[in-house]
Amino acid sequence: MLNNPYYSQDQHGPYKFYELGDFHLESGEILKNTQLAYAVHGSLNEAKDNAILFTIMFSGTSKNMEHYIGPGKALDPDKYCIILPNQLGAGLSTSPHNIDGAQAMSKFPEISIADDVIAQHKLLTEFFGIKELQLVTGWSMGAQQTYEWAIRYPDMVKRAAPIAGTAKCTAHDSLYVDVFSEALKSDPEWKGGEYSKPNACRVGLKRLAHVFALMGLCTEFYKKEQWQKIGFDSMQSMLSGFWEAWFQPMDPNALLVQAKKWQKGDSSKHADGNLELALKRIQAKTYVIAFEQDMFIPIEDCKNEQQYISDSELKIIPSFMGHFAMLGLFEEDFAAINGLYSELLSNDVS
Repeated sequence: MLNNPYYSQDQHGPYKFYELGDFHLESGEILKNTQLAYAVHGSLNEAKDNAILFTIMFSGTSKNMEHYIGPGKALDPDKYCIILPNQLGAGLSTSPHNIDGAQAMSKFPEISIADDVIAQHKLLTEFFGIKELQLVTGWSMGAQQTYEWAIRYPDMVKRAAPIAGTAKCTAHDSLYVDVFSEALKSDPEWKGGEYSKPNACRVGLKRLAHVFALMGLCTEFYKKEQWQKIGFDSMQSMLSGFWEAWFQPMDPNALLVQAKKWQKGDSSKHADGNLELALKRIQAKTYVIAFEQDMFIPIEDCKNEQQYISDSELKIIPSFMGHFAMLGLFEEDFAAINGLYSELLSNDVS
């Protein structure tokens, strides 16, 4: 077990754990003594029908999405109970670095999007007693989970807002995952995933960060020096102060568990590989939200799936932040996303 202080209550709390025990994975393996880390804002009402599920993206934790939650915001904890479950294998929940024995480090089992959603379903139904969700939402890999929720449990999800993500990983994104994964593993300290210190792979993490800097923002961001809007005085200072600073504290094995999960994400399996039929299972009022100039998940990828969801609308947000508009670093990005949440929640789905 590697004690990585980054994955702590001090950095990402407060969060709690739900004990899943020996958890049966889609791969057929059993993840031993599984804990699902989750955060809660607000309280369930007596009818337990005011719950919102907010799923988490690649490399993120529940803490990274809490800026969308608060009094007066669309996701208002005075009105809703907002639950943010962290991905299995991603750092806070049971992960390669925080367990001992035969499943530690490079031997950690393969986790799927479906595994995350099934674990979340157990948390919501068996622990909280929730039978319906007013909204399921998430960005990027969180959108993959959102689609899986709406397809797997259509009677439970009233509204869905997948943001800059797809129900099935595209060939382009699969290649992208290969590229940044190889960049990470190129570190001489990688040692097949059996590095001996939490922060040993600094070179590989820096290389991964630069791949994200290349693709995460659009070309116009750099051309128009938009880094100035978020407090940086040069591209280099943003590379080190934002991208490298984001990834450097993280566990490489945890990132690669998520990467493989992203790459193999495919909710079409609910319809024997027919993505169109799988998406037609969705009953929720759905806003498929895309960001202009997103080089991870371009608008056309979102539109390609949205067209098969019966009660859905494609919502496009312009931003030089590209895929990372969801971080809300530009005030107008946050306002647009918060506004769409408010609009969707105001839709009568009774």
